[in-house]
Amino acid sequence: MKTLHHHHFIFIFMSIFSIPSTADHFSQALLRLKSEFTSPSDVLTDWIIPPQTPSPTIHACSWTGVQCNQNSTKITGLNLSFKNLHGVLSGNQFVQLFDLIDLNISHNSFSGELPIGIFNLTSLKVLDISRNNFSGAFPIGISNLQKLEVLDAFSNSFTGSLPPDVCENASVKVLNFAGSYFSGPIPGVYGLFRSLEFLHLAGNLLTGNLPIEFGQLKRVTHMEIGYNSYQGGIPWQFGNMSELQYLDIAGANLSGLIPKELSNLTKLDTLFLSKNYLSGPIPDEFGNILSLSSLDLSDNMLSGAIPESFSSLKDLKLLSLMYNEMNGSVPDGIAKLPNLESLLIWDNFFSGTLPQELGKHSNKLKWVDVSTNDFVGVIPPDICSGGELSRLMLFSNYFSGGLSAISNCSSLIRIRLVDNLFSGDISLDFKILIDVSYVDLSVNRLSGGIPSDILHASKLEHFSVSNNPNLGGILTEKTWSLSVLRNFSASSCNISGKFPEFSFCKSLSVIELYGNHLSGRIPESISLCENLEMLNLAENNLSGEIPVKFGSLMKLKFLNFSYNDLSGSIPIENTFKWMDSSSFLGNPNLCGAPLARPCHHGNGISEGMELGSRRNHKVAWVLVLCAVVVVLSGFLYGIVYYRRKNVHRHWKMVSFGGLPEVTAADVLNSLSTIEPVETLYSSNPACKAVLLTGMTIVVRKIEWGTKSSNLLLDFITRIGNLRHKNVIRLLGFCYNENLGYLLFEYLPNGNLDEKIGIKRDWASKHKLVINIAKGLCFLHHDCHPAIPHGNLKASNTVFDENMEPRLAEFGFKTISAMETGEYKGLMEHDLKDDIFHFGEVVLEILTNGKRKKGGTSVHKTPKDVLLKEIYDDNEVAASSKSVQEEIKLVLEVVFRCTTSKQSDRPSMEDVLKILLRLDPEKK
Repeated sequence: MKTLHHHHFIFIFMSIFSIPSTADHFSQALLRLKSEFTSPSDVLTDWIIPPQTPSPTIHACSWTGVQCNQNSTKITGLNLSFKNLHGVLSGNQFVQLFDLIDLNISHNSFSGELPIGIFNLTSLKVLDISRNNFSGAFPIGISNLQKLEVLDAFSNSFTGSLPPDVCENASVKVLNFAGSYFSGPIPGVYGLFRSLEFLHLAGNLLTGNLPIEFGQLKRVTHMEIGYNSYQGGIPWQFGNMSELQYLDIAGANLSGLIPKELSNLTKLDTLFLSKNYLSGPIPDEFGNILSLSSLDLSDNMLSGAIPESFSSLKDLKLLSLMYNEMNGSVPDGIAKLPNLESLLIWDNFFSGTLPQELGKHSNKLKWVDVSTNDFVGVIPPDICSGGELSRLMLFSNYFSGGLSAISNCSSLIRIRLVDNLFSGDISLDFKILIDVSYVDLSVNRLSGGIPSDILHASKLEHFSVSNNPNLGGILTEKTWSLSVLRNFSASSCNISGKFPEFSFCKSLSVIELYGNHLSGRIPESISLCENLEMLNLAENNLSGEIPVKFGSLMKLKFLNFSYNDLSGSIPIENTFKWMDSSSFLGNPNLCGAPLARPCHHGNGISEGMELGSRRNHKVAWVLVLCAVVVVLSGFLYGIVYYRRKNVHRHWKMVSFGGLPEVTAADVLNSLSTIEPVETLYSSNPACKAVLLTGMTIVVRKIEWGTKSSNLLLDFITRIGNLRHKNVIRLLGFCYNENLGYLLFEYLPNGNLDEKIGIKRDWASKHKLVINIAKGLCFLHHDCHPAIPHGNLKASNTVFDENMEPRLAEFGFKTISAMETGEYKGLMEHDLKDDIFHFGEVVLEILTNGKRKKGGTSVHKTPKDVLLKEIYDDNEVAASSKSVQEEIKLVLEVVFRCTTSKQSDRPSMEDVLKILLRLDPEKK
């Protein structure tokens, strides 16, 4: 009885002093809201009600994130943004917060469906739920919020259709549904907003035609609706959006012509239509949009010339037309645009000379990239006169003359003039170019040697002058003195003199000097270059022994001393164990492994040729037989030569970058040294070969019929032009009428299937999954049309020198279909199959290889059982809630990717969004 009385007393005490009065039900509602989510221990610590007598004011008015009216009798605002809050909201408490005008729960990790209780907040003017993980369909009921002016739902995981009833909110000015998984067409009723000023629907899964009703949005100033997959083109009615200042429909699968009616948007400042399939010419009428500041029409199929009318766009800062099929010359008026900052027109068919006044009238010109066109003539003399030019890219054209126009351009950071016809001295004044970090002058006709004042370029990281046959000059020790220099390439430049010593070279990773006339010994001091990864000194006049200290260069992966006059034995230390014979060919006095010439311990000459020995008699017989063979070979040569010459004459060689200069004959001769590669790529026969330059490559043989040759060559060219850090590179293609060899980069660090059992922490696994996803996303979404991988699995994921994953073997399913004439074009199911196999690879990574090809069976295992298995495999403690949550979300990606219904599988773009959302540092 005494105990009961004691408990009764405690209850009465708590009732009086701990529980707030019913008059403060607002604070109670917020506490119940707080109870529904988890938060860090140092967040919302002041959300408590002190034991005190009832007050006419609301306790919560003094809490973090709570705003009240002047006398603290109404809660008018709740801002819980950036609080690292998690949980699923019921929404039951919102009915008591009816005075809320501003609700902001953005930049958290709320999940589950958006609670419909929010729609009871009928006083709301601002609702910001952006950057969370709300999922499911966006609930009907938003039209209840008739005072709503701002609805920001950016970057969530909503699915299904866009809510049609939001257009019934007459006061809405800002509407942001970007960055989720909304699908289907944009509702036509979205053109009925009366007050809308800002519309953002980009980065979803929207399809269908763009609504012509948008032409009725007379107040919208900003519209972003790109990065979706619409059908058809841009409605001409968009030209009626008279207040529009910013329009972005990039990456949206649009086709057809650009409607000239867009020129009616006389207030337009920014127009982004890049990464589509738009064709035809740019409308001349665009010259009427005098307010235009940024115009990006890159990566389309546009043709024709740059309109002369663009000379009227005096406010233009950015003109980006790269990756199109445009031609003609650049109008002289472009050079007279006073505010031009970036001229990006590379990879087209432009010709003629650049406007010779380029830079003279544009004092803010910072970036000029006209590479991969057919330009001729000289660099405009005033291109640097504004003092702002930092990037000058002119490579792969027919420019000629000297470099005096940029010799004193102190603002330059990157200079790429490779593959032109420039001549004369390298007249760059490196005492003035103090910020330059990248200089590539390769494949030109320059002369006069490497400037001695290059040592003043203290920020120079990359310097290449290779393939300037008349450059000449010598190298000095000061050449290596640049503190941040990483890449020095001066091959085939007719450089002579002694090979200089090294005093400081800790940053150097690449030295290419093959095909010169360097003499003397290789200095031991090169061992100071501790970060050296590639050294190519082939085809010089170097002599003496190879320094033993080379063995200390632990990062060295490529070495070529071939065709010099080196002697003695090849060191056996560390680095040399990985080099094959091709690195040392053409040095007759060199011996030892890996050459098939053993060394005598005394003088380095192979033993066994003593006079009078039995072995000598055997050698004599061998020499006689060899003489007979030579005679017969000479006889047969006349018969074979003509046939071989004709065969080689029909072979062609295409280089996609990354290969040394080799001919088809060089490649065919190198194929005599091929050896199978069994562990690099699993599914198709591949061989490793060594080019005459010493470079190791992977070779794949393909054959085709004459009917499919053009289609196949186009596809291979597309693969060769791909550049992504998580996709293996096709370096070249050697072929004749119906046979070809694909030349891929060789990565010696094995594949994921071999290394799946290696112990990795969760951060490493997460990074691995993201990088594989990035590679596949690139093939699916950054290639137009998309390139299906066709055989994604762990054994076709290889590792580069940094153990970063690269997708290999992609596109061969397409190539096989083209070889046999069975290619039917890109099929959606091919991409969906890739996504299924991606899910399987991720499952393998999560389970350390225990669940191979588990895309189907994984759905038969209860999720809680599977999660426990994965937590155990990854040694994740029960206290590591954040890691467990991340693993749970990655597993959810696996389930979505491997669902049996193909149409329900997400795109790789969507998958990558989810994975990146787990780790902000990866964005």
